Amino acid sequence: MRTNPIGWAARVLSVLGVGIILMFMIGEGFNPAHMSSHERWLVLGFPIGVCVGMVVGWFSEGLGGGITVASLLFFYAVHYAQWGKLPGGGWFLLFSSGGLLFLVSWLYARLKRK
Repeated sequence: MRTNPIGWAARVLSVLGVGIILMFMIGEGFNPAHMSSHERWLVLGFPIGVCVGMVVGWFSEGLGGGITVASLLFFYAVHYAQWGKLPGGGWFLLFSSGGLLFLVSWLYARLKRK
């Protein structure tokens, strides 16, 4: 399997993103038992779904990128449904950028084959 430069950038960013997310979770003492049901739904989208998508992206760029994007959209939808606004700042997008690039790399490879 030959990976284009976008795919390699996705891999580097996914390692950094998952690593930073894990550091936050460990540092903050992530404990789902102390979360409200709403917070559990949020965590399902970000960080769990996003991290799963970035790991899957190493083996299947399209599937991993799709999982990442779907999880991020789910996170934003749940947040908006609860508070009527999107979360501030671009941090969620930044930490998810590896997964987003997996999707871009997969689309680029498909277009290049045609």
